Amino acid sequence: MKWPTYWPKALLLLVSINLEGQIWSPHNNFCVAGATSWSADRKLEARNRTRELWYHGFRSYMRYAFPMDELAPLSCTGRGPDWYNPANIASNDVAGNFSVTLVDVLDTFVVLNDTVGFDNAVRDVIEWVSFDVNTKPQVFETTIRVLGGLLSAHQFAAKVGHPFFLPWYRGELLSMAYDLGKRLLPAFKTPTGLPYARINLRHGLRPGESIDTCTAGAGSLILEFGTLSRLTGDDRFEKAAYKAFFALWNHRSDIGLVGNTVNIYTGTWTHPEVNSIGAGVDSFYEYALKWYILSGEVEFLDVFQEAYAAVMRYTRAPDGFWYRSANVFTGDATYHTVDSLSAFWPGLQVLAGDVENAIKSHLIYWNLWKKFAGLPEVWDMTYRVATSFQYPLRPEFIESTWYLYRATRDPFYLDVGERVLSDIIVRAKVECGLTGINDLRENGQDDRMESFVLSETLKYLYLLFDEENALHHDDSNMVLTTEGHLLTLDREFEKPISAIRRELRRVEHLSCPIYEPPKLSLRRDGSGLTAGVYSRPDVDYARTLTAAPLIGMEEYAHSPAGWCQIPRVDLYSYDFLLSPDGQVVQEDFNPTSKKLTPVSDGYVLHNVSGIRTHIVSRMDGKGYDITKLGPYSVKTGQIVYVNDSDLLLAPLDGKGPVEGQSKKRRLPQVELRLYMDLMESADLTLQLRHDTPTEAFIDASTAMFGADPSTMDPQHPIRFGHGGGVRLVRDPTNPLGCESYKQEYAGEAIVVQRGDCTFLDKLFEAAVAGASGVVVISDEARGINPSADPEEIQAVGDMLDEVAVVVVNQDDGEMLTTMMDAAESMGVGQIMMAISPTPEMTSNGHDASITPDEAMRKARDSSRVLYLNGHPLINTRLLV
Repeated sequence: MKWPTYWPKALLLLVSINLEGQIWSPHNNFCVAGATSWSADRKLEARNRTRELWYHGFRSYMRYAFPMDELAPLSCTGRGPDWYNPANIASNDVAGNFSVTLVDVLDTFVVLNDTVGFDNAVRDVIEWVSFDVNTKPQVFETTIRVLGGLLSAHQFAAKVGHPFFLPWYRGELLSMAYDLGKRLLPAFKTPTGLPYARINLRHGLRPGESIDTCTAGAGSLILEFGTLSRLTGDDRFEKAAYKAFFALWNHRSDIGLVGNTVNIYTGTWTHPEVNSIGAGVDSFYEYALKWYILSGEVEFLDVFQEAYAAVMRYTRAPDGFWYRSANVFTGDATYHTVDSLSAFWPGLQVLAGDVENAIKSHLIYWNLWKKFAGLPEVWDMTYRVATSFQYPLRPEFIESTWYLYRATRDPFYLDVGERVLSDIIVRAKVECGLTGINDLRENGQDDRMESFVLSETLKYLYLLFDEENALHHDDSNMVLTTEGHLLTLDREFEKPISAIRRELRRVEHLSCPIYEPPKLSLRRDGSGLTAGVYSRPDVDYARTLTAAPLIGMEEYAHSPAGWCQIPRVDLYSYDFLLSPDGQVVQEDFNPTSKKLTPVSDGYVLHNVSGIRTHIVSRMDGKGYDITKLGPYSVKTGQIVYVNDSDLLLAPLDGKGPVEGQSKKRRLPQVELRLYMDLMESADLTLQLRHDTPTEAFIDASTAMFGADPSTMDPQHPIRFGHGGGVRLVRDPTNPLGCESYKQEYAGEAIVVQRGDCTFLDKLFEAAVAGASGVVVISDEARGINPSADPEEIQAVGDMLDEVAVVVVNQDDGEMLTTMMDAAESMGVGQIMMAISPTPEMTSNGHDASITPDEAMRKARDSSRVLYLNGHPLINTRLLV
């Protein structure tokens, strides 16, 4: 957001709020702006308007179109297959002469909590719908709209005790789904297992059928086909969809990208060999993550994480806000366009836990909506013009808006939904239903209401405003398919992982990090005034990219003389050629077992030199994982054990041996004893009443520079934590330890917070002030072993030889802070720190009595992870 150059006005407004004791961060220069107020009544009114709009569309379909497939709202008639022109795939891919709209909306009655409507709709489907029809619909469209609709409705109708249970129902919808599934199965009879795009439901495959299909069409069938297999016990459907999914994934390029279109006989990508997140590829990513959520099949999580990292590395634009088409093999940009189908992506990012990037990508589509009062099919980011102006009332943008609101609870997304609802009512509501828009510039209307308008678009809009919807309180594995159908698998239909597979994979149960809104102002205790999307410093950047108009709160916060924050983008994947001393080495393409050994739950890396390592960002936000190690793929839950002592013995300059380290290596962790040194007059019971520990033992990670806190060498003694221990102190004027201290210390250890400067800077300032070292409280749950560039070490000189720095994790840091707060507030003593001696500190650290298996077991349960260029590799464990 652009800051006005005259910001005393903004400062005056903040002062009037009386925010005392605030700490302003240079990264939190937010403008005071927010979404409009949303009362419960206002949400209810918007929900009811959406509900009325849905029933207007549905009743119009039932009155003018049923039992045909779709409604023609301008003609007030029905639409079905184009019998006279089989090449008209725009109609014939969807319209199969099986009342697609009615089947597609069945579970929307569940969302609307309409039990009577659901009962009547299920009866109508059973009575009217048959798949013994001489039509050739698309396999993908039929699967997501019809098969998914039948399966979802069956699960609700058959669930005893559920509000939508139908006592008279005898599984007819599941039988219909089974019949449809069998009619679709012949499409998979290809050398690769990739299905034909279309199939005749009565006669099967016909000669001359095209052997090209798109990645989304062939790879987005596992949710419906897998659920059908689990419910019927016939595994042919799941196997077919599984084979097709991995036929695509196994043909990915060396940089992890899948193409848009593929030859189903050879599995090769066809011209123009591009990757995107939009039309042709979109739901492939969606089904990778959602089938993992629904079934627990961890292989699909592996695919999603690697595919997502590749997209974020190559397909995402350099500014991090939008996604272009990229060459599958090189990652180079090919087309600088955004299509409306790609608007699903922010919602998928939310589901994966990447809310920050979801907010950014959603802003592009929101600004396009503002500009056109709808979302054009194609937008050119280079020339900032739309190249296709249709809007058939697609749901993807609204779907992402709903996901983001549920994740952030920012009323900004309710504002977005209200604008969308108003625009649809004004532009698309006609006497006989809802019509798509042919041209957003002049509101040219299309005589068609596609089934997804009622099964997705208005369903997501209704959910956005319906706070008390039962779906929002469901904590099961339920997912919404790419057509918005609700699917779940009860435990009886899950496939438990075998003991052998569990040992091999050590499957993790990942959870998304909780979204934390940016702070407009921050107190020392972490509280303060939070800000929403309107107050983001980069919100104006997204508007500028699309040349969208200012509306509402944006006009208040904007100033032409202000400035925009330049986006910062973090890469999601990295390739490293490992070397223990930082020198350039030749890649080892075929490492022997002396270098790299597979073990039961991962790999042991004995010698890192020349091993190519690929790491990707974890979806839980905790760091990175190694996904490839030389020729091997490291799966989710597997561990890389690092057993190369040269990593610790390597000199900082990469030249010659490490002086004094030929026999003794630096330990990655030491144990700190924290204790309260009470004054003689202090009452110990006073401490106990306040639940404050007077002694604690915690692990601290050591740095690769400065004095070694684990050394017990009497010839080179250090003060930090040795002898009788040292006093811990804090400087409230310099909590991060990045500034020069205004007082002198006499060997105390300074406790500081992580942030703003390097660990080397913190240690340097402490050394200049006369401290014996620094204890850094981390903002992560795992340990950090700080390192520094050789040039930085050389610039400091030998002044750090007698001072040490250690890092404690977030939880232990909170306990240390509690002890120091109690000691300072009660005035009863001081907190001391001593390093607990261990056998490793008086030997070379190697215990010959411990077997390799025991060493790996101990390492697996520890938090000793490898850091690579500042990135914690969570699925590593240090054996050395």
